[in-house]
Amino acid sequence: MAASLFDSALYADLFPTGDVARLFSDSAEIRAMLLVEGALAKAQGARGDIPADSAAAIGRAVMEVALDPGALRRETGQNGVVVPALLNALREEMNAPEHAQYVHWGATSQDIIDTALMLRLRQALGAIEGDVASTLTRLQHLAEDHADLPMAGRTYGQIATPTSFGAVVAAWGYPLLALLQELPDLRRDNLWVSLSGAAGTASALGRDAAGLRADLAAGLALGDPGRNWHGDRTPILRIADWLTRLTTAYAKLGEDVIALRQSGIAELDLAAPGASSTMPQKQNPIAASVLVALAPQAAAQMTALHASASPQHQRDGAHWFGEWLALPQLVACAASAARTGQALVAQITPNPEQMSAALGQNGGGVFAEALSFALCQSMRRPEAQAAVKNLCKTAQATGESLHSLASQTYPDLPLADVFAAEAQLGQAPQEARAFATACADHLNPD
Repeated sequence: MAASLFDSALYADLFPTGDVARLFSDSAEIRAMLLVEGALAKAQGARGDIPADSAAAIGRAVMEVALDPGALRRETGQNGVVVPALLNALREEMNAPEHAQYVHWGATSQDIIDTALMLRLRQALGAIEGDVASTLTRLQHLAEDHADLPMAGRTYGQIATPTSFGAVVAAWGYPLLALLQELPDLRRDNLWVSLSGAAGTASALGRDAAGLRADLAAGLALGDPGRNWHGDRTPILRIADWLTRLTTAYAKLGEDVIALRQSGIAELDLAAPGASSTMPQKQNPIAASVLVALAPQAAAQMTALHASASPQHQRDGAHWFGEWLALPQLVACAASAARTGQALVAQITPNPEQMSAALGQNGGGVFAEALSFALCQSMRRPEAQAAVKNLCKTAQATGESLHSLASQTYPDLPLADVFAAEAQLGQAPQEARAFATACADHLNPD
């Protein structure tokens, strides 16, 4: 088994992440840090903090240089961070000491690493957003097309009362829609630049360090936090929380698909189910199972991030390293869930015949609640419930339907709507259509 299934050539199609996993490769991290160093030099050159020609030389160098991660390995292991090795390699490649001396002027390693992380998190959120939007587009159509399709609702794994497939789809989609609606604020409030120097005081960044930080933020299109956040991992935790909740929302979809594909009455058809190595009849809900598996992994990484979010004093390597171990895995979990989920919903087709059969299970007990309320026209509610409970027991014991038994027991009671699933859907169709409208309004605002 690979150390990380997200990087595995063998399991890449089982746990796909699109381009997101590559954002957390060594090469991507180095490239992002070089971009930050170049943007910092550009901002300092424009303000006169470093010579303009040196800023230009640094800007050219960070775009042209190609650094081998392997060549930085020994120094990184010794120093605990890659930045010293990166700076040594960059200055050597520049071969212009008069300009190279101004690389990283006044900054500290954490400034560069945290800002480079935010650049990659921004890209990751964009890629994940695209997959979630694709998921919602498909769910929108499913909810709209099947708003009135009756199926058995279930509680505690047992048939409860009728609902509609469209309402079930809406329950899958609403959490995802809410998460997409959160994204603009999440980006604005948490994708921050970091520029505070060695101990967070910005003492080596010149007289207008706040202005420099603002310029760097503008140059990288990141937010300016207005303060030092070396020891405050709140923005990381907020982004991680969003990713964890996204993975959980997809797991709910996966759980339901697995349940609705179980043996006996499979109420959903999947266009591309998985096969068994030995049982020809099997059609396994593989993608749904992946979604369920990813959620606890994401939650575990979220727990690790919380444990790593209380560094000592101004900066703390031990807790920071813990963040490095957990965050990429969490991002990959969320990316894989979004990619897998959008592929899964594209495969889903409801099976109306099987749904109708499920409504008839247990002698049509799905209509028991409706029958008890119908009986309340002539008796008190506790008596009505007791009467229907006895009829349900008789139906299960004899195999006769609840409808037939009720007709025999209460011949004068109008039962046509009581035992018509379409008449017992309550607000389910409206909920399905409201979700479809909400999706359309968000995804196609014009």
